[in-house]
Amino acid sequence: MRKLKELRVAHKLSQEQVAKAIGVSRPTYTAIEVGKQKLDTDEAQKLASLFGITVDELLSGNIPNIAKYKQMLLLYLRMNLSKDGKIPKTKLAKLLYLADFAWFYEHMESMSGMSYRKIAYGPVPDAFFRALDELEQDGKIVIDHKNENGKEMFLVGESESNRNEKIQTVSPKEQALLKKIAAKWKDKKTQEIVTFTHNQLPYVLCRMDEIIPYELITQEDPDEVF
Repeated sequence: MRKLKELRVAHKLSQEQVAKAIGVSRPTYTAIEVGKQKLDTDEAQKLASLFGITVDELLSGNIPNIAKYKQMLLLYLRMNLSKDGKIPKTKLAKLLYLADFAWFYEHMESMSGMSYRKIAYGPVPDAFFRALDELEQDGKIVIDHKNENGKEMFLVGESESNRNEKIQTVSPKEQALLKKIAAKWKDKKTQEIVTFTHNQLPYVLCRMDEIIPYELITQEDPDEVF
């Protein structure tokens, strides 16, 4: 199956470990990995969950680059979007969305390959929360909990120990786009960027909980892409 081996190797798992996780024998999993046996629905769901992707991404082979997505996130944290260098989690999610869809608008491909889902707070990839958890566990970011006017907020900042990590997966042109987006939204409140993304065609035209097609952004007014 296309890219299944790449996913397994990227997660540092053996065929035996993956087979056990989805409830099949190693020979059966090996046959699935080389394309000699088809996945059933239950096996596909378990594999997608194991690798932190959607079933659609698994079956299509359009696998998001979560390592690059994490570095995009770190780049935003380094762009002085606030006095203390911390960004509200919701605002950060929207900045990443704008980068991916704006890049697609110009190049007909996503920057990270993430699939964005329409939820109440805006377009967000399922892997956003996983990326935050893993970056926090690895000591690369710090997430502070804050209560403001009775509302809980989560502020994300890069840890001091990670400031020297080199950004290798995001090209200079991609970084330039991130900087443009950051400059536009630097002094804007979270609700402003949420409202902006909610009013864009990709969000408006999709049903709740639906994966948002990147192609919809190409119908947007150039001044409304980010």
